[in-house]
Amino acid sequence: MDYTEVIEKEQKYYSQNFSEVNKLALRVRLGLSTGKPIKCSDLDLAGKFDFDPEISFVYVSLFQAGEKVLRYGSRRNTLEETLNRVLVQIRKNPRFKDFDVSNNKECRIGLEIVVEKREVDINKLHTQTFDENRFETGVDGIEAVNMQTGTTVFYLPTDAVIYSQMTLYQALATVAKKTPIGKMTDKISKRVAILKNSKDYKIFLVRTRAFITHKDKTVPIYRGNILYPEFSYETLLDQFLRSSDWLLDNMYEDGRFLYYYDCAEDNFKDHEHPTRSEKHLYYNDLRHCGGAISLMKAYLQTGEEKYLNGAKKAIGFTVANSKPHDYNGETAYFVYYNKKGKLGGTGLALIMMMQYRIITGDKGYDEYIKGYARHLMSRMCESGEFMGYYINPNYQNGEPLIKMTDEERKATFSFYYPGEALLGLGLFMNKFKDDESLTAEVREKSKKALDWIVDERPKMYAEMFTALPSDAWLMQAIDEFFEDEEFRKENYKNFVYGDAQAMMERMYRKTDNPYLDYEGGFYYDYGDHYYPDGARSEGLVSAVYLARKLGDEDFAQKVLSACKLAAKSQFSLFNNEIYTFSHRNPKKSEGAIRFKNTRQWVRVDSIQHVACFFIRLYWTEHNIGE
Repeated sequence: MDYTEVIEKEQKYYSQNFSEVNKLALRVRLGLSTGKPIKCSDLDLAGKFDFDPEISFVYVSLFQAGEKVLRYGSRRNTLEETLNRVLVQIRKNPRFKDFDVSNNKECRIGLEIVVEKREVDINKLHTQTFDENRFETGVDGIEAVNMQTGTTVFYLPTDAVIYSQMTLYQALATVAKKTPIGKMTDKISKRVAILKNSKDYKIFLVRTRAFITHKDKTVPIYRGNILYPEFSYETLLDQFLRSSDWLLDNMYEDGRFLYYYDCAEDNFKDHEHPTRSEKHLYYNDLRHCGGAISLMKAYLQTGEEKYLNGAKKAIGFTVANSKPHDYNGETAYFVYYNKKGKLGGTGLALIMMMQYRIITGDKGYDEYIKGYARHLMSRMCESGEFMGYYINPNYQNGEPLIKMTDEERKATFSFYYPGEALLGLGLFMNKFKDDESLTAEVREKSKKALDWIVDERPKMYAEMFTALPSDAWLMQAIDEFFEDEEFRKENYKNFVYGDAQAMMERMYRKTDNPYLDYEGGFYYDYGDHYYPDGARSEGLVSAVYLARKLGDEDFAQKVLSACKLAAKSQFSLFNNEIYTFSHRNPKKSEGAIRFKNTRQWVRVDSIQHVACFFIRLYWTEHNIGE
């Protein structure tokens, strides 16, 4: 289906002048400050903040750092009656005194009005296809009307952002908790089941128009965010630099980065490791190296020493967690962290240190660089396959995995680690000129490893391949190896071109979906909630560089266009000063890059992948770092 008409209608709405809505917000603020009724019948809100007495519940929300949202909604005969009812009720709330409503820099006000409503069968709601029963997180809301009591419960589209949610199940759970069902049981699954089976409730999908104040302005928001209607190199660079600053500003003295931050709750509890105490939070050595790589790219772009100093500090942490072992009478090093020695951990350490050496000319880490290269080669089977772990506490009593059974090798296989290892070896082969014999060995073994991973891995590990390709590290590695004429092999090129083509085929376009921010997002199956994915995009932009190495400008331009769309879809992951309205600590969260559009989770790699993709895309047209 062609959704052009739907998209154009929405774009026309958001391109309007919203000065009248700003006047409305100013009056709301004044009414909250003084307690006096406000007037709005003289404002021209048609087509901007349309009130329908049959459906238009209006919500006013107060947001302020350190406070939970204070929100109230109502529906009366007119917008003016409705708003004055809402303001009276908000002022009655005991928490109202905690908000400095007269200060437009501290207290932000949200306005949200229901403009569409249609009844649905709760058991037919889904998130798989674009039809009348689809629930789209952050765009759709839910109204549950109790037919016995007449009471109404809302889950507004902006709730997805406020509560850091992205699933239909979470939305239904929130609705159920607000009803008497919430007192029947503490078990969330039972609450949802009761709601779905209840004959007491009519369920409606609703759409709203939402606005948030920002200082003296009032801004329309879509899925809780400002819209980025066009790709922009200026936005690309700005977000890259500001997110790099966030990484730098959130480093510890030992060289680690702040690994994980929940913007909604203002804490560091990792959703993958929820039982960890504040004193023993999880950290990851691979993602750590990615943070340092981002800082080095920021240095290349700006020349500012602070980024290089931060990267060196991060390298120190990796050095402190490196251990030696023997490789053919020479010293090899591997990164040992969380009681594991991962192939990818050492591969990324080699990438990080080689990039530092290339940028600075500093040979102070050469012992480790050569040691990492030796270790990576030591983990290569005769066939060319890499073994995923050197130490894994779940195998062979945590001893070095020198010899592994076929079952052990397959059980510990990683789809991504070999690409990381090969990128490190490619950088070593091309740029390390101080050990000819070691470089020659890396060259020969890399040929075998590349042939295996491109030709044999798809046969041996077919179950790990998805319709949407994901091995961006290998795409980057092949791009690096193509610096050398000996490695310009057709099967290597075909891997990169093929994965890039498959990514582009599974990228939403403006006309094939009904949402303003889907364009440039990826999907596995058409109809999936879109993936604004920096990690995959790093591989996509590598295809641009590879195509240009080969003089294939037509393909380069085709992929470059797709990269720009992908970047535009990822702009909305950035915590700009407007988006942070619902965050407990906006000063902490601003500048970071989130996992997903409505999720409020930030991790070092959610920043690193997007940031590195952004700057490499920027460099395709502004030749600084490549």
